Amino acid sequence: MSIILDHVNYTYSTGTAYEIQALKDINLTIEDGQFIGIIGHTGSGKSTLIQHLNGLIKATSGAIYYNGQDIYDEDYDLRTLRTKVGLVFQYPEHQLFETTIFDDVSFGPKNQGLSKEEAGLRAFEALSMVGLDENLYYQSPFELSGGQKRRVAIAGVIAMHPDVIILDEPTAGLDPKGRDEIFDLISKMHEEKNITVVLVSHSMEDVAKYVQRIIVMNDGEVMFDDTPDEVFKHYKELEQAGLAAPQVTYLMHELKEKGLDVDVNATTIDEAKRSILKALC
Repeated sequence: MSIILDHVNYTYSTGTAYEIQALKDINLTIEDGQFIGIIGHTGSGKSTLIQHLNGLIKATSGAIYYNGQDIYDEDYDLRTLRTKVGLVFQYPEHQLFETTIFDDVSFGPKNQGLSKEEAGLRAFEALSMVGLDENLYYQSPFELSGGQKRRVAIAGVIAMHPDVIILDEPTAGLDPKGRDEIFDLISKMHEEKNITVVLVSHSMEDVAKYVQRIIVMNDGEVMFDDTPDEVFKHYKELEQAGLAAPQVTYLMHELKEKGLDVDVNATTIDEAKRSILKALC
């Protein structure tokens, strides 16, 4: 169920004084079952990129293939694509609109042509998976906390049984506990359902901890595309692009400079802990 971007370019406000090329010759393949992090400074093109993946934005030039089919073909069903490649927006309010949480999560499956009963079962399954209290199911989604709204938004996408789920800054504005809960939920979903996950995040620590592959966007181009260990080796270049490596990376380099034989490629707290203990023994 791969997604292939072939020489994709996108320009905002073409032919006007405000013309900006947001994506420049992007070539990427997103393989089935991967957990991918996309990072980049504000204006780097990462949000524009993910909105191309399910056809919300059409490329100015280039092609995008899902399961070998060009999504820009005249007879291609973009509606079906958006049930298979689900997008959770940064602000959950942008996709919550029904009077109750249950109705909101049921909406997608109903739109897929499922019966009321089948859609209801999908909604119960999804809401249970995201850990929302059953007592809240028939309340308005707009009465929830920020973290609860994000759970409902994620459940609304999960209920459609997508093959790919894209999350744009899913923990923005949450406290550390809420952030950990959402990331643990996403990780569990990836492991249990083998869903392809594409995560946009500003948190280098969270990206390093959870994803298998990092795509770094810079001024509309792919700057790096590799494993977290390999990407964060280039922390100096990342700094020049307005980014940073996880704090652990800087700590390990400082310890190495002071003579401690630690692994400077450690990117998570657990990896750093093991390396430091080994060096001290």
